[in-house]
Amino acid sequence: MNGHLETEEQQDQRPDQELTGSWGHGPRSTLVRAKAMAPPPPPLAASTPLLHGEFGSYPAQGPRFALTLTSQALHIQRLRPKPEARPRGGLVPLAEVSGCCTLRSRSPSDSAAYFCIYTYPRGRRGARRRATRTFRADGAATYEENRAEAQRWATALTCLLRGLPLPGDGEITPDLLPRPPRLLLLVNPFGGRGLAWQWCKNHVLPMISEAGLSFNLIQTERQNHARELVQGLSLSEWDGIVTVSGDGLLHEVLNGLLDRPDWEEAVKMPVGILPCGSGNALAGAVNQHGGFEPALGLDLLLNCSLLLCRGGGHPLDLLSVTLASGSRCFSFLSVAWGFVSDVDIQSERFRALGSARFTLGTVLGLATLHTYRGRLSYLPATVEPASPTPAHSLPRAKSELTLTPDPAPPMAHSPLHRSVSDLPLPLPQPALASPGSPEPLPILSLNGGGPELAGDWCGAGDARLSPDPLLSSPPGSPKAALHSPVSEGAPVIPPSSGLPLPTPDARVGASTCGPPDHLLPPLGTPLPPDWVTLEGDFVLMLAISPSHLGADLVAAPHARFDDGLVHLCWVRSGISRAALLRLFLAMERGSHFSLGCPQLGYAAARAFRLEPLTPRGVLTVDGEQVEYGPLQAQMHPGIGTLLTGPPGCPGREP
Repeated sequence: MNGHLETEEQQDQRPDQELTGSWGHGPRSTLVRAKAMAPPPPPLAASTPLLHGEFGSYPAQGPRFALTLTSQALHIQRLRPKPEARPRGGLVPLAEVSGCCTLRSRSPSDSAAYFCIYTYPRGRRGARRRATRTFRADGAATYEENRAEAQRWATALTCLLRGLPLPGDGEITPDLLPRPPRLLLLVNPFGGRGLAWQWCKNHVLPMISEAGLSFNLIQTERQNHARELVQGLSLSEWDGIVTVSGDGLLHEVLNGLLDRPDWEEAVKMPVGILPCGSGNALAGAVNQHGGFEPALGLDLLLNCSLLLCRGGGHPLDLLSVTLASGSRCFSFLSVAWGFVSDVDIQSERFRALGSARFTLGTVLGLATLHTYRGRLSYLPATVEPASPTPAHSLPRAKSELTLTPDPAPPMAHSPLHRSVSDLPLPLPQPALASPGSPEPLPILSLNGGGPELAGDWCGAGDARLSPDPLLSSPPGSPKAALHSPVSEGAPVIPPSSGLPLPTPDARVGASTCGPPDHLLPPLGTPLPPDWVTLEGDFVLMLAISPSHLGADLVAAPHARFDDGLVHLCWVRSGISRAALLRLFLAMERGSHFSLGCPQLGYAAARAFRLEPLTPRGVLTVDGEQVEYGPLQAQMHPGIGTLLTGPPGCPGREP
């Protein structure tokens, strides 16, 4: 190899967010989009070298290195001035890499090409810090040759990050890279004690910009605003919808998609969640699926942002819930009655405390513990999960979701785009700079165009670096557009979608479309004989789809996003307050079933009916209060798509 790279590491003085590479490319149609989720080729051995070469440092007076790229990590060994026996920072796991770009010097006499990667390693205290490593390819006499070598490394690294196959014996060129997807971000600015917008602006937007993702952003202004938006959205313009809030905003999005006349196609739209609310249960499950340690607050947001930037989708089960009035809504999370729903709703007045509201609500709930008489009936699963090992009878998750926007003709975008903020978005600039600091460096078209990046510094007397002007975009890659400020006014629903606009007096929470509930008889009629019925006094009843009830509460540790099951948990009366508290403390580790509590029950089901026999109580669906009375629900396996990022090995985090 003739490439020599120079390396420089810069770390911002604040804990920063996780980032990874961009997504893969796929056509817009949902049929082809589903095919694009097929598993990639078998991975190479983790230690198999893909690229190897001698490189140097930037500024040019620094040490030189030997770099080796494998499918799992970038290995760095210092060669001069003195080899290191135990190189510091000599192993960069790809799980910590957000993306990369190629650069060139602004000095006409510099024939070297530059290759910069962006990493987010964990510090000693566990928080991630942004670190840039800049390498200088100078092994050839001409800039064109050095540029080709830098591009080869950047392309190979990006393919590994996106899960794209590398050619066995073919040439590694930027033509291998796909176009970036286009995401619609919906932000609840009041979520997370009012920090959601600040976190989004300071952490989320810089991260996904650095990863080369294209996005538009809308701030929601009222309850059901997100539902109204997606009901009238022209979905062909988007490759994913991501909520930046708690679980409630995603509930609105999914029900809006399922309330469209074209719900069968609309529900396949990939959705994601970046946790900025007080209730972040689904994000906790996504965090666990990605192999990260349990996290809360900003740490959880950074982990989920990292996974989102890598791309990758997973089929998502949705629960159809029919209420006493006959209205229907869809749940991705839980249906709760008793202690859990009481705490959820009664703690609303403590929302300013963030996630601590649930802790305070639990204490108050224990002090005034109630029991509720009711009847729980369920259709048992054909095969109940007996261990945390997932069953394999249901459709499996696809390892990588590959999406891409089709190039739109001029003026083809709907008026919605006038109310959102588009890329590129400038990242926060460091407060200090050395005398020869370069100007912010934009990601090159290798990553599809994107933001300005800060943190790559020159020493005194070193030439500044600029984007490589010869690096061409992949075919169809959108050009970088000037970003516009987020509109303060209400977003405009695009009339070009061809769908009826939502009416202001439409019934909130009720869905008239969606898949039929073929397992459920009409509410109030007798159940089939293969159903199981329990009647008695309960402290709580919980029907949950994913593993997590909260970011730090693992209610169904063996549950998966697409297991096709609703996991029923109940606690009968007679449990002491101390024992109930022990259950919830053990739930933080997912070990509550091992306590041997006689009042705790569990069943895996495909459908259930709940009939409260107590005149007063609280029922919630995905944490939102619904009308009190009998309800029934059926699980619809894998009809949605959740953006989860690549799966990780639980408990094995870089």
